[in-house]
Amino acid sequence: MFQGVAMLILSILALAGPAVATIAVDIYVGWLLLISGFVGVVAAFATRDVPAFLWTLLTAILSMVVGAMLIWKPAEGAMSLTIVFTAFFLAEGVFRIIVSFTYRDAVPGSWGWVLASGIFDLVLAAIIIISWPVSATWTLGIIVGINLFASGFAVVVTALEARSDAQSVSRFTA
Repeated sequence: MFQGVAMLILSILALAGPAVATIAVDIYVGWLLLISGFVGVVAAFATRDVPAFLWTLLTAILSMVVGAMLIWKPAEGAMSLTIVFTAFFLAEGVFRIIVSFTYRDAVPGSWGWVLASGIFDLVLAAIIIISWPVSATWTLGIIVGINLFASGFAVVVTALEARSDAQSVSRFTA
């Protein structure tokens, strides 16, 4: 329950200040890439005799460089990450729309939801593109805020249900 409430509070903060949340996400991703790249370099040198040593090393170094760039220039990093998310929304939207039509016969009760999800992805991508470059200042913060809200809500509901189930079981066994 505590985790879910904390996630809900963080979601409210992210949605109230999406520009700050966007920079925080950028810096967080930067640190993840930097640290994972460092670990990758260490792992590559620990196993130098593997066939893909050079590619493993180059990928790890690239991860470190990209991570350092995101940390060093978070506003520019937020723009880059927003472009990546926009491309993802475009590709996912098209894919979901296509998949929805194949689901129409196989799963008639849910194909419309898959179609709506694909359309929503395309609309979201269009909103980001139309309001570019300003959208780079709020996109990541809004996405993280919505994700934290949905996840936090799910955790709270699960905790309440688990508590209710536990009380039912304890009444039944008593």
